Amino acid sequence: MKKVGIIIKREYNTRVKKKSFIILTLLMPVLFAAVTILPTYLATMNDTEERTVAVYDGSGIFLGRLESTEYTKFHFIPKEDYDKLRDNLKGSKYYALLSIPPNVVTTNNVELFSEKNVPFDLKNKIDRNLSSLLEKDKRSALLKEAAVPNLEQKLEAARTNIHVNTIRVGDKGEEHKSSTEIAMVLGYIFGFMIYIFIFIYGTMVMRGVMEEKQNRIVEVIVSSVKPFELMMGKIVGIALVGLTQFAIWVVLFIGIFQVAKGFIPDISPDQAQNLMAQSQMSGQMESVAQSSQMQEIFSMMSSINFPLIIGSFFFFFIGGYLLYSSLFGAVGSAIDAEEDAQQFTLPVTIPLIIAIIVMMNAITNPEGPIAFWFSLIPFTSPVVMMVRIPFGVPAWELILSMVLLVATFIATVWVAGKIYRTGILMYGKKPTWKELGKWLTYRS
Repeated sequence: MKKVGIIIKREYNTRVKKKSFIILTLLMPVLFAAVTILPTYLATMNDTEERTVAVYDGSGIFLGRLESTEYTKFHFIPKEDYDKLRDNLKGSKYYALLSIPPNVVTTNNVELFSEKNVPFDLKNKIDRNLSSLLEKDKRSALLKEAAVPNLEQKLEAARTNIHVNTIRVGDKGEEHKSSTEIAMVLGYIFGFMIYIFIFIYGTMVMRGVMEEKQNRIVEVIVSSVKPFELMMGKIVGIALVGLTQFAIWVVLFIGIFQVAKGFIPDISPDQAQNLMAQSQMSGQMESVAQSSQMQEIFSMMSSINFPLIIGSFFFFFIGGYLLYSSLFGAVGSAIDAEEDAQQFTLPVTIPLIIAIIVMMNAITNPEGPIAFWFSLIPFTSPVVMMVRIPFGVPAWELILSMVLLVATFIATVWVAGKIYRTGILMYGKKPTWKELGKWLTYRS
């Protein structure tokens, strides 16, 4: 065990001290937050630039009906001013020129002139306003044609939007507001991370074994260490590297989550409705709605059993990694050249690819038979079970999956050790599957 500990320490220190490991470990949470939390936060910030848009309405439908906001003003102009302004927009006081043709009802097209690209928010605001007014006019015309008294009021009263609030009931009857969408996102993230970690660190074991074999360093090492001890030391050492990286990511993600939560205003749903009603004229309704939505998301996430998810992630990462890294290590010991790796790694990676395919089904139907069986099969359970856990998995299914995974990786390590012991000192010959089978029968 002392020799195994020395190998583990060497494998761990040489990789953790690399600049690439330090940079990737620190930057990954920051980059992830930048592409998820930052856009949402920036969306809550109001555009405070004042813009005045000149409007020529050739149809006469929208005259005086486009409502200005605090920072976006609409100024209607006659035909003569429009002809002059179109040729001299750059030197005018207007940010843009909106031209509404007489046949807008049939074409549904308008033109917006500007000396530079128009911001999406402004373009979208004009689009929504014009569409809403035109739709209202068309509906009024149809209602008049129908000649039904108070039909518009009746239709408005019949309009209903149902929002489904999901409530998760605990073992003791306590209720927590939950979100299916958040569970889907968490399941996808943790399942995909398991896949990436197993693949990256598993192939890292294979390449490390191949390099030592090609450089003939292994001949010196096995003179004082048993091949099985060498394999286990390499596997466990790289596993600790992965766990260290993930532990740092957990701490950084928690810190980023708490910081991001502090930037989002604490707005309850009732307060959000009042603020949206007050801010309709000032153009801040979307900002208030987004702040309220983010606050609700943070509230839902606080009810998620993160200790169970993180603990399960550590277990399934270790179990899945030991299972696959032992196979990758056996492949590395059996080959001499990089080009020979594909023949033997393909059967090893196929179950991982299947797990990713099944993961997409498990996200939409976590209690279905496909998700159930593949979350028990040891070669796919590390990925598929992690997808199901955020939705809630019966304890017996989780325990059974763990027991099967442990039993399988023990058997796999034994098989890989047989291949590793023989293949690590063989050179110049490309082994066949038949020869690998014979290696399993060799005695020590």
